Amino acid sequence: MAEAIYDAMGAVLTRWTMGSAAAPAAAIWSAELGAEPAEAELRLLALSGQFLGVAVTAEPPPELRVLPDIPALVLPTVPETLRPLVRRILAAFKDTQSKAELLDFLAARGWTTHPAEWMPTANDDDAPDVYAPWRDWAGIAASNNVVQRQAGDRLTAENWEDFWPAARKVALAELRRRDPEAARTVLEAKLASENADVRLPLLSQLAAGLSEADIPFLEGIAASDRAPKVKALAASLLARLGQGTAVGDDIAELAGFFSVKMKGVLRRSRVIQFENVKTPAQVHRRAALLESADIASLARALSLSPQELVDAWNWDEDRHADAALTGLVARTGTDSLVAQTAEAVSQGDASFFLATLTPRLPSGHRSELAEKLLRMRSFSFDMAKTIAGGTARLDNPLTAPAGATLLAALRRDGVKPSDELTELFALGLIASRAAARQALEQLNGAGLLQGDPRLDMLRLNAALDDNGAKP
Repeated sequence: MAEAIYDAMGAVLTRWTMGSAAAPAAAIWSAELGAEPAEAELRLLALSGQFLGVAVTAEPPPELRVLPDIPALVLPTVPETLRPLVRRILAAFKDTQSKAELLDFLAARGWTTHPAEWMPTANDDDAPDVYAPWRDWAGIAASNNVVQRQAGDRLTAENWEDFWPAARKVALAELRRRDPEAARTVLEAKLASENADVRLPLLSQLAAGLSEADIPFLEGIAASDRAPKVKALAASLLARLGQGTAVGDDIAELAGFFSVKMKGVLRRSRVIQFENVKTPAQVHRRAALLESADIASLARALSLSPQELVDAWNWDEDRHADAALTGLVARTGTDSLVAQTAEAVSQGDASFFLATLTPRLPSGHRSELAEKLLRMRSFSFDMAKTIAGGTARLDNPLTAPAGATLLAALRRDGVKPSDELTELFALGLIASRAAARQALEQLNGAGLLQGDPRLDMLRLNAALDDNGAKP
């Protein structure tokens, strides 16, 4: 009986597809369909639908895999009422940096996106650590592996393979914070088995809690690793420990681009003068030497300590030299030297180069620098955001010179709906929740409508509970 119905279904579905009556083709059901044509079509529709729904089962393609559920994160998703705002902000700022800043902002406030708004890929290294389970889920989805590994609470060399890559990196960072020696021991056992793209971010975890005990391991990596980037990272970490390798003719040549002079009558102090940079070729050579040097070796060549070199540096005289020195300190300086250099840079026009140093500063220090620069000079909110990132909570930012500049720009004649979009987004990221509410009131008073899309980041900030850890 079923085979006869199968045979009839082919003709029935073909006729319906062509817009013709199909009851005459279903002779097997002629008694049930009756003689009235319109009624027969309706009965045939009901009978065929029931048959196809009950007796016919579609075979899934052989390559179809059942994925594990998207894992829950340790932080909650943003409240349902605020999800449209998050969607609009993600749509308005599609560049990678703005997206990363929004994700950092949400994580700092104690929230994550809903997976319908944003999901990371397995290679989204800029995503906050809280999204590591989603990154690994994306890796599972993109691979042929259907096994979801079960990781323990503590990473060891024995359970290394039980962790998916993103979770492994987070677990290594946590282990490094709790037990630096244990983290290094795990890396000593397992780092060589990974490819270069994986070794680089794993090795970078040693920057936290860096100590002289790490020197033998780092020396081995710097001498024998197969990847130049990994070797360079190991060398920079060694340089932070005073184990720089810049010796001989190169460091002597580099020192020749600088001289140490004394200035002042009553209060004598050292100052660095720039020498032998009269041609573009000399400027290029100096930059190349600085790129391969380390701050401790350069300081020794000038008979100074690294701290004395930064104190004596003649900021704002040579922007190329300022950029090179801040990069040199960021790569090879100690944490305290990075903080000292950031303070020195923030005093003058070289503050533009703070962005080079801020990735190595704690979030609280970054926020302090951003607020200091906003108050001291005409520093834009966007530049402050570059320094502070998405984790700042600045109070009353509109009272800074950048606030007056922004309000004046919004009040001028001929202002366009897209004007000051970048500044308003930055303001929404760096303001505290109370400051965001105050800013919305002032901006509404300046003529911006409450529904203006440029205010979305401020509205999200003002509406979102701040449940995160304070810097």
